[in-house]
Amino acid sequence: MFSFIDRVEIEVRAGDGGNGCVSFRREKYVPRGGPDGGNGGDGGSVILVGDAHRATLLDFTYRRRFQAERGTHGQGADKRGRDGRPARLHVPLGTVVKTPDGETLGEVVRSEEELLVAAGGRGGRGNAAFKSATHQAPRRADPGAPGETRRLVLELKLIADAGLVGRPNAGKSTLLAALSAATPKIADYPFTTLSPVLGVVRVDDESSFVLADIPGLLEGAHAGRGLGHDFLRHVERTRVLLLVVDITGEVEEDVAMLRRELETYAEALADRDRIIVLNKIDLVDEATIESMRARLALEEEVVAISARTRAGVDTLVRVTAERLAALSRSSDPD
Repeated sequence: MFSFIDRVEIEVRAGDGGNGCVSFRREKYVPRGGPDGGNGGDGGSVILVGDAHRATLLDFTYRRRFQAERGTHGQGADKRGRDGRPARLHVPLGTVVKTPDGETLGEVVRSEEELLVAAGGRGGRGNAAFKSATHQAPRRADPGAPGETRRLVLELKLIADAGLVGRPNAGKSTLLAALSAATPKIADYPFTTLSPVLGVVRVDDESSFVLADIPGLLEGAHAGRGLGHDFLRHVERTRVLLLVVDITGEVEEDVAMLRRELETYAEALADRDRIIVLNKIDLVDEATIESMRARLALEEEVVAISARTRAGVDTLVRVTAERLAALSRSSDPD
């Protein structure tokens, strides 16, 4: 069974640097051999690596502590110690790294992108490094520096082109299933979706976009009510929001609530491109659809659909794809 884990706390420790060596040349025909102690190797660092094949932080629930290798000590004959191997932790794209007190250290959003989260200790200098004209036989060597130890919070924010947002039981899971090959859980009770689900929507033979079904929002979600912050953060990365509302319910009140919750959670969402999706039109007459469309279309584009019968679904795909294409063109450099 697949489990969606989007927040974990781990401890990472980089490797300590190896100690420098105190050594002197001892050769049969060199009565006054000089210092030849080598430097210690650097400790390995802890590095997060973006992995496009991972969709969850589940692996980090089984193992919470990670340590890189320490550097080996320097040796005589100017032999430098070997550097410690780094610990490379593969994380899904969209992983944000924070300290336990909430400070953001960075994020990983591209495949193979690397983020240093704990630096390895520097290797200590051997006594050969301290030789000078006035100090030709130093007996000093530095110890290796300790590697960094940190507690980190990893949070996953889904990277999707468009996101389905609506009240519980608004029909988002049915719509995602109708649009893509995803198989979300579908039932006639609230909070069917307890984890975000991604699907790929095929527009034509050459183009597609990624659609996320975000669990249903209750009023007060921005303050943690219901599923609250656990899933609102996934909306932040979507370029277009599809506000799915049940046309048989309190449509205008539902749309206003969704806008308010999104904008209160993050100011950036106030200007996010949005499309209102009137779902379940198979349950009402044409006059009701046109009346509601006219009242809502003053502010945002409205598409009327039935996820169950697929009426209007092709239009929604086309409109969403056109909006995404326009956003891509506007963000391209001249």
